[in-house]
Amino acid sequence: MKDMKTTTPALEARALTKSFGALQAVRGIDLSVQRGEIVALLGPNGAGKTTTLDMILGLSTPSSGTVSVYGGTPRQAITRGRLGAVLQSGGLLGEYKVAEMVRMIAGTLPYHLPVDDVLARANLTEIANRRISKCSGGEQQRVRVALALLSDPDLLILDEATTGMDVTARHHFWDGMRAEAERGKTIVFATHYLAEAEEFAERTVIMNHGVIAADALTTQVRSQFSSQRITLGFDDEAHCMTAAAQLSQVGVVSRDGTALQLLGDDTVALARAALACAGVTKISITDTSLDEAFGLLTSESGVGDDGALDDGSVPGQSSVDDGAGHGVGDDGAGHGASTVSAP
Repeated sequence: MKDMKTTTPALEARALTKSFGALQAVRGIDLSVQRGEIVALLGPNGAGKTTTLDMILGLSTPSSGTVSVYGGTPRQAITRGRLGAVLQSGGLLGEYKVAEMVRMIAGTLPYHLPVDDVLARANLTEIANRRISKCSGGEQQRVRVALALLSDPDLLILDEATTGMDVTARHHFWDGMRAEAERGKTIVFATHYLAEAEEFAERTVIMNHGVIAADALTTQVRSQFSSQRITLGFDDEAHCMTAAAQLSQVGVVSRDGTALQLLGDDTVALARAALACAGVTKISITDTSLDEAFGLLTSESGVGDDGALDDGSVPGQSSVDDGAGHGVGDDGAGHGASTVSAP
């Protein structure tokens, strides 16, 4: 029977590290995810995202630190049907039909939802008799979703689960995940698609070079590291070039032909300076995206060769609220293995 205590976090990692020889891929991160949260894990290649998720799923043993899932080990959570995963690839047998594959895995579990219900939740009913080898990439990913849902897990881990999907397949995938979130599941997903974090995640954790550089509500991450962008149009290039020189004294300016983009902390002051320029024909002010906040945060982090952060703080402890964006040496660890909920 599943533990119904509500005070224990769904996921908790403390002082978590992972090294591959001399290479330290994850450097002492702390992460706590409460029940019912939807959390995006963002970071460039080599940030340590997949290495972290491997440890959360029990696929890799931490070099130091601890991981708990609902108060127990990852393996215990999987055995009890509380933890499921949808990864990028692997874990499917091409010669099986979709329904056969799902039924086979269901037969290895001590408890599972009705197979027909799982097929419906993963939008697989219409292709239940199709061989997996004949399924598209998006359809195969839906099969992985079905396998992850069989044990009715409380926590779903998604590692770059939409990589390679077309726009339509990605849309259908997230429709399914929204439905699971509405059922009360906790969802942690790593992604390269920043729009997915903005549209789906309530909270965003940004990793860079093995540490957590930001951890806050998704809207706060964007507002903390970016504000607004002013776009200006000019009647000719001469006026545009003159304005670029003037406005570079008050903000960050980029020029493209007769258009300028202006970024800075004080939008009102920037707008006043922009309107004072000669030759302005149009002006617009828009919010910057999470994509831009992400780029700013990961490009401004720094570390010494000894692994110490520039400001002397402890890796893994920075958050968006203190404005700290930290990074350390290169991860470089690459993982392509995939699995689903195991008995």
